[in-house]
Amino acid sequence: MASLLKPGWSKPSTILFAAEIPANDNAFAFALAQAKEFGANLILLHVYDTLIAVSETSGVRYFDYRAAADTEKQQLEPLAAQARAAGVSCEIVVRPGLPADEILAYTEEREVDRIVMGTHSPGPVGKLLVGSVAESVLRRASVPTFIVGPETVDGSYRAFATRTILCAVSMQEPCHLVAAFAARLAAQHQARLILQHVIRPQEKAEVFAGRSMDEVEADMLALIPESLLGQIAIQTVVVPGDPTEELLYQSRAQSADLIVLGAHGASAFAAATRRGVVYKVLAEAHCPVMTLSPVVLGESPAKPHHKPTEAYTAGVI
Repeated sequence: MASLLKPGWSKPSTILFAAEIPANDNAFAFALAQAKEFGANLILLHVYDTLIAVSETSGVRYFDYRAAADTEKQQLEPLAAQARAAGVSCEIVVRPGLPADEILAYTEEREVDRIVMGTHSPGPVGKLLVGSVAESVLRRASVPTFIVGPETVDGSYRAFATRTILCAVSMQEPCHLVAAFAARLAAQHQARLILQHVIRPQEKAEVFAGRSMDEVEADMLALIPESLLGQIAIQTVVVPGDPTEELLYQSRAQSADLIVLGAHGASAFAAATRRGVVYKVLAEAHCPVMTLSPVVLGESPAKPHHKPTEAYTAGVI
């Protein structure tokens, strides 16, 4: 298990911020706080649609890629200046193309350790929308992805300090990787770790199957690497109910600073209907959410990772 979790994922040296224009200020503040905490390089990556310009002499429409790139870079320069003023090494990268594809490709090219991106939701149905770019990235990224959702409370006044981490566990593969990574994050931040297992009413008999609550909680603790058990404070929570509602409730009750989720349940169907646990949590969580994609969770030394090709429902990022 340990070989699957790269050290840079819990202590990053390079952080990629997927930047919109105008930027999501809360998401940028989180990315900057992370970069400052770890002394990491911060890359502001913006992917743009081609700027269409019109020749003043001929009236012919043409694609001016250089002008587009220069214009977008100018828009991001204030963010880079803010990062540099905070002592963070920062660079701006602007590319044309499809945002999700370019974000994922650049992550591989530069050996990025984590991706940070924000989402926003317009209108009364906003809470049902996560964004086609965000959902594509979180299901395909080969590194942890941090999503700062529309309900995330601005934590910049305290540098987004991570004191309590809430990790959702399902007691099924590959949940041990999710729990182990959450434990490493907790050790890195010297934070408290809460492992929460929500049992749907129809699954209660199967989950317990003659076992006591103490035995179920012991199984949860067994997901944590032994080397970390003595380093961090761990609390186990086992409750019946709806996974989304209980996870959101617990995150508020425990004042969680970060939620850790495995995105193996973030299926294309869930993305289209916005009914999956991952999407509901992203839309309503009051703190950033870290996701591990099916690519990360399915990786092993003997199996090269492949990015699935799927169609994603249009939304907003």
